[in-house]
Amino acid sequence: MSRGGWGVVAGLACLVALVVGGLSVVPQWLYPPLGGGELAAVGSPEVRIQLQQAQGQLQNGVRSTLLQLAAGLLVIAGAGATWRQVAVAREGQITERFTRAVEQLGSGNVDVRIGAVYALDRIAKNSPPDRDRVQFILCAFVRNHAAWHVGAPDGPVHPTPTVENRPWLQVTAPDVQAAVHVVALLPSAGKASENPRIYLSRVDLRGLQLSRGGLVDAQLRHVNLARCWLKGIRLDGSDLKGSDLRRSQLERVSLVGASLHLAHLAEADLRDADLRGADLRGADLTGAVLDGAKLDGVRADSATTWPKGSDRGGGDREGGVGGEVEG
Repeated sequence: MSRGGWGVVAGLACLVALVVGGLSVVPQWLYPPLGGGELAAVGSPEVRIQLQQAQGQLQNGVRSTLLQLAAGLLVIAGAGATWRQVAVAREGQITERFTRAVEQLGSGNVDVRIGAVYALDRIAKNSPPDRDRVQFILCAFVRNHAAWHVGAPDGPVHPTPTVENRPWLQVTAPDVQAAVHVVALLPSAGKASENPRIYLSRVDLRGLQLSRGGLVDAQLRHVNLARCWLKGIRLDGSDLKGSDLRRSQLERVSLVGASLHLAHLAEADLRDADLRGADLRGADLTGAVLDGAKLDGVRADSATTWPKGSDRGGGDREGGVGGEVEG
């Protein structure tokens, strides 16, 4: 028997001992028996018998109340023990499912890996304490399966010479698409200040599609997001330094306070995007669509390339261009 099981047995034994002791002591203490002198003062034998019977009934009433109380406590204790057993069994099941899903992430079969991703998604939703672990594992999975080794001796040219019209990521790497989708939709496990930062720098996510959730305060440096579909998602506070977002659909995306330093945004659709306070120093926005974009407080410099016809000029090196942009 486990230590917890012995604890339950010991608790029940103590409860039984208390009940037995209480049945003997408490009625006598509340209604002590009449002494011989008290009974002798009663002249009628019938009255003495009635008094003794009444006293016995009072003591029995106390015993009955104590028994009912003990029965209620036993029911509560039993329910508590059952709940504890259910909780232990549930924890065991979650641990088993977690271990199996992690093992399946290493499968050579892409269908098995996709199933593992969504198994971890279910675990994260059913077990809030495991959400940070699931997020960490899925981000590591993406970095391992879609590495984009920018700056390495044998690494890729970044940005690539052209933006290829390749299929969406859900076709070329459906397991990676699924993993990023789950990470973007995972609810926070606690306060924002306590949540670990999403780390997806230097990964190849060309053709990624996200329409809900976001990657807030994420580390996305030098990531290849060319020709992706991120309409309406949140990227507030994220570090996208040197990222490739050419020809991406970024309509209504929220990039408040994000770093787009040296980012490649040529021909990106940024209509109604919220770029307030974003860092656009050295960013290339050649041919980008900025209709209705919010640019209050963006940081830009002479190296920032604005779309042709834009009145941004060289931006404000001290961090202040404002208003909405048309055209």
